[in-house]
Amino acid sequence: MIWTLELASKLEDAPWPATKEELLDYATRTGAPIEVIENLQEIEDEDEIFESIEDIWLDYPSKDDFFFNEEEY
Repeated sequence: MIWTLELASKLEDAPWPATKEELLDYATRTGAPIEVIENLQEIEDEDEIFESIEDIWLDYPSKDDFFFNEEEY
């Protein structure tokens, strides 16, 4: 599974919490790129409920990772 910020952004408005099938349905209905659908299909646990993209992509960057403080520079 290969996630990028661009691909993950396609799931920002998904109906969280959601199952794998609900996420696949959402991705299909919204016209997400095939890479998003392929990544979701690779999820192994069919019955798990995912609370957010962080449950699917463990290395998902947080807002703090992008925080820029001008005073530090």
